[in-house]
Amino acid sequence: MSAFRPGLVPTLVVLALLPVLVGLGFWQLARGEEKRQLLAAAEAKQLAVPVSVETLREHPDPAFLRVQLRGYFDARHSVLLDSRIRDGKAGVELLQPFLDGASGLWLLVNRGWLPWPDRREAPAFTTPDGEQVLSAWTYVPPGTGFELKHTADNAWPQLVNQVDAAALWQRLGREGLSLELRLESGPTAYRVDWPVVVMGPDKHIGYAVQWFALAIALLGLFIFLGLRKARENNNDSEPRHA
Repeated sequence: MSAFRPGLVPTLVVLALLPVLVGLGFWQLARGEEKRQLLAAAEAKQLAVPVSVETLREHPDPAFLRVQLRGYFDARHSVLLDSRIRDGKAGVELLQPFLDGASGLWLLVNRGWLPWPDRREAPAFTTPDGEQVLSAWTYVPPGTGFELKHTADNAWPQLVNQVDAAALWQRLGREGLSLELRLESGPTAYRVDWPVVVMGPDKHIGYAVQWFALAIALLGLFIFLGLRKARENNNDSEPRHA
């Protein structure tokens, strides 16, 4: 039988695509491991004893830290995060300034998700009066931070797509932390079942399997074509009898 000769073009295609497919598979595995570690760290922090706002202020890694708050909501300057979907329904997340009495700092507290079925009417919500004792955890968004989208007027609540807490405090002339605190379940919270990550480790593993399967299929096709061409060359080289 003739030697295995798949041809120049198939060889170049495999040499170009196979490392990419395998690399994407290992990249998805690495992303899955990162998400697993992130979920484990978040779970450990959210089970820990809540820290004070002052401790939070000095902490080098504030993400997912539980925080104990005691103070008052500012009902006049609410912010609504638009385009938040839950169970296929449109809604918003309600964020309100909160003055922590012990530290004297303002914090931006996310009280949870609200449905907004009719955009012709403002979402309905209430703000608790008097001193509140709250438990929350710190949310640090991946990638770029929140950015306050300025509107043409000073109407409140502000409907935005992203929020920068530091810019909000500067706008209001207040001293506060540039962090978002998400409330835990309680009488002052709306729907607060936020996922820690949008895509879990299992999804990344599933994608990795798909990339590896494509790499195996490509290699198998390459071998099949090479063997078929070898058989064809062998048949052509055999002597033909009259």
